[in-house]
Amino acid sequence: MGRHTGPVCKLCRREGQKLFLKGQKCYTEKCPVERRAYPPGQHGPAQTRRRKASEYSVQLREKQRVKRMYGLQERQFRNLFSKAAQSGGVTGENLLVSLETRLDNVLFRLGFASSRSQARQLARHRHVEVNGGVVDIPSYQVRAGDDIAVRVPSRNLAAVESSLGARTRPRLAEWLTLDEKNRVARVVRPPTRQDIPGDIQEQLIVELYSK
Repeated sequence: MGRHTGPVCKLCRREGQKLFLKGQKCYTEKCPVERRAYPPGQHGPAQTRRRKASEYSVQLREKQRVKRMYGLQERQFRNLFSKAAQSGGVTGENLLVSLETRLDNVLFRLGFASSRSQARQLARHRHVEVNGGVVDIPSYQVRAGDDIAVRVPSRNLAAVESSLGARTRPRLAEWLTLDEKNRVARVVRPPTRQDIPGDIQEQLIVELYSK
């Protein structure tokens, strides 16, 4: 599976906002998005003076922004959209719920990792258990009633302790509960659209893929 190996701050600058891809470092005043508020590349500053973006451009940028925020490749994102479209209900909301209930995102929401990329590494290195069994697949979809825990030998990992103790740690989502001392959490219910933070315009993604 391919992955982005270049500077992640360029991705944030391309989308014109912080995507919090580097964890706690994104909260510093030295963040490149604040120092250079224009797209990367030699023509970056000039792009801010271009004419109004087309409808397709707006839809594409929203899809790219959400995809990069959650750290997915195009094929992964498209597959999630296809499943969301085949499920009952609102396609855009189904897509966001699928993104939120990925194991790597849940670890990030719980505060076990300072970024989704760090959460993926935590899972891949077999530091995480779901319902008592080791799960090393970051894309694993958690469900209501699942118990998620950092394995006993890994509970004192510096990365986990640093993330849980950070002042910039996100507020715990209402659809999750956490026993911080024992590094154990539970998914009490599926997330709803109101539980998902950010100014995501999922309808633009639906319109793009529906063309």
